[in-house]
Amino acid sequence: MTKIEKQRLLALLDKTYNRRTPLDATRLAARILLLRLRLMFIAFGKRALDIAGSSVLLILLSPVFLLVGIIVRLDGGPAFYSQYRIGRHGSRFRFWKFRSMVPNADKLRTELEQQNEMQGGVIFKMNHDPRITPVGRILRRTSIDELPQLWNVLLGDMSLVGPRPPLPDEVNQYTSRERLRLEGKQGITCTWQVSGRSEIPFQEQVAMDIDYIENQSLWKDIKLLFRTLPAVISGRGAA
Repeated sequence: MTKIEKQRLLALLDKTYNRRTPLDATRLAARILLLRLRLMFIAFGKRALDIAGSSVLLILLSPVFLLVGIIVRLDGGPAFYSQYRIGRHGSRFRFWKFRSMVPNADKLRTELEQQNEMQGGVIFKMNHDPRITPVGRILRRTSIDELPQLWNVLLGDMSLVGPRPPLPDEVNQYTSRERLRLEGKQGITCTWQVSGRSEIPFQEQVAMDIDYIENQSLWKDIKLLFRTLPAVISGRGAA
């Protein structure tokens, strides 16, 4: 049971604490059972959607993977880039992308920290990051660089929809409230990704992620997936 689920249960118990009768206890037990069944149904349906969606997309997009891989490789350096990210409940996993920056981008970041343009200071973002290659800028503008994460989804490290996975050093700076973002499985797209991406201040991103986790449903996931393509085409907030 996640922290958010426990908070819901405690709120439910508080409402009935001063008027406990056999009937109240039965109703409470029934509501708890229904809540658990609902969460189990969402988890099962979400995983089924992830497996089906990622499998189909990996097959259909295999020519795109091959072409982009060749182009990035010719640009100098490896085609793929991986780093460790933090998933649900603080688990670590290897996160994959098409390389969109120069090979030594991670080392150069320390020299650019003072130029961070993201409000809140936890996430690092620059509108004109000098580490991004010309090819990489196109990949980021179209979000093609994120396609390898479909493999993460198929493996179960991520979901198609969920809060974006943070870096370990970002999580080290999180407050207890911000850590609630880790109560759900991390995803490729999310509420703030289709609402402006990096234009959304970090604290608003956190609020949107927590709201998604507290009120997630399969229908909401489907709607967010349908909103993702127009958001990608518009390019709003793409770094």
